Amino acid sequence: MLNIPIFVILIGLLVYISNATAVPWNNEPTGQTIAALDADTSVTFAAKGHGTAELAAAGRYRVVTTVESVDSTRPSTGETQRVTVVVRRPDTAQTGLPGVVFMHGAGQGTAFDSFGDIAEDMASAGFVTAVLDKPSWSTEVFNRDYEGSAAAYDQVVDLLRRMPQVADAKVGIYATSESTWISAYLLDRDPRIAFQVLLSPMVFPMRQALGFLAAQDFALVGANDGYQSIVRRAFNADVSAFDLPNVDIDTLRPATYDIPTFVGYGAKDVMTAQVEGAEAILDMAHRAGNWDVTIRGYPVANHVLRLAQDSQAGTQFADEYVRDVIAWVSGVTQGLEQTSERVAGSTLYQSIPVPKELRAKPALTWYGLVLHGAMLVMLLAALVMASAALALRIRGRIVGRPFRLGFTYGFGRMLLTLTLTTIGVLLLFAAGIAQVVMAVVNLAWGGAPDDHPGLMQWSWPVIQGVCTLVVWAWSRLLARLIEVATGRGIMRLPPRTDSIRGVVSGREPVLATTRFARILFWVVATAMFLVLLMFAFWGLFIY
Repeated sequence: MLNIPIFVILIGLLVYISNATAVPWNNEPTGQTIAALDADTSVTFAAKGHGTAELAAAGRYRVVTTVESVDSTRPSTGETQRVTVVVRRPDTAQTGLPGVVFMHGAGQGTAFDSFGDIAEDMASAGFVTAVLDKPSWSTEVFNRDYEGSAAAYDQVVDLLRRMPQVADAKVGIYATSESTWISAYLLDRDPRIAFQVLLSPMVFPMRQALGFLAAQDFALVGANDGYQSIVRRAFNADVSAFDLPNVDIDTLRPATYDIPTFVGYGAKDVMTAQVEGAEAILDMAHRAGNWDVTIRGYPVANHVLRLAQDSQAGTQFADEYVRDVIAWVSGVTQGLEQTSERVAGSTLYQSIPVPKELRAKPALTWYGLVLHGAMLVMLLAALVMASAALALRIRGRIVGRPFRLGFTYGFGRMLLTLTLTTIGVLLLFAAGIAQVVMAVVNLAWGGAPDDHPGLMQWSWPVIQGVCTLVVWAWSRLLARLIEVATGRGIMRLPPRTDSIRGVVSGREPVLATTRFARILFWVVATAMFLVLLMFAFWGLFIY
């Protein structure tokens, strides 16, 4: 009579929490495409007289490399970083050469281990190139100072402008991935930037761009749809109270694209929204009155336009990407008229829409933080209590006086079963998430998804089924507890005389004859129930 009503109440509570914390998100496949106007990615320009212009090409000059350094000050704090700059220039007496400053993507690149091949090729074609240490100061991955970084890159732009070989009106930037957010701040502070090459630009605010990345990649690696609920809740987090300043920056504005722009995408790139990104770039550029936007798609290239995994050293650029960039910069800086198609190469493809509806949800965030914090505290307390019980049992065996917890009516056995089952499900949940993350990282590096997803596919329904059984075990435990407490007179109103004192003293026990066992029971039980609430928060009780 008690088991079923308690089970229904508990399941109803957990299902309600799962649905209350759910975030609506349309990530159904859409298969958006932009067809290229020409399969050939070559960039050509008309000569100022007639015919086709002769453009710069790699290998024309011997390259001279020098190492400079600048003290880059972070404007917001005054913190200074000594930044090394590797400058490569063609060995020629010519002046008025174009200059290119390279801007780092995610990670912690240095002047010596980043952009070496393309900077060398561009210098051999007749450009002066500069690669600097990534400006980071004391910031970490998620709290980069984008405005400060823009100031640091602008210092290097000015460094090139002051060089006798360089035409100060022909210095542009080469920005990749994360730095395409920083380039927007750079163009705001320095309107004299002559051109920009954007490799796999992120375009949209970080919350939307990374939400798209995670949702698409979770689907591509074959993760169960249930794991998408984790993505939805995580990317609706309100991070305003934390040191994460870039989550909601919006650099999608006309001023970001009001100069000649070259955009390069790889067909194997699983991190950027290529179709909506290209459309947004063209829209912003046209609003700014700029029609000089060239978009190229490369059929076998990954996120950084390479042929193999990013984790492998020495991977080559795809197809004729380097040739096309050199030709485009050459033509643009000479003021020539482009004759090749503006959109060429492989067809741009995007599997799902950008989740533009993502917004910070303070109530959801704080509930999640409090719940997870309480769960971790209680799990730690339960571990300490269990360790103490084990130590007392071992000590009792050594001294010949066995230690007994004194659980009554089978509560010790029921609690142990409940604990082992819940911890087992928690470990399976963690293993499923870990496998999804590893598969997504491998995919982002340029690897192929596994044909057999395995754990990350079947673990979700298994966890759901076992959690349902755990809730049934909880209903049996609570029903038993109510039954015994009723027999002791505690459940009466008012309680039977001396019933509470009898339970506390252990003379008429409900759970156990010892105070230690009673405390252990409630600590462990609370921890296990908080784990169930955590599962409900992440959507495991949406059937």
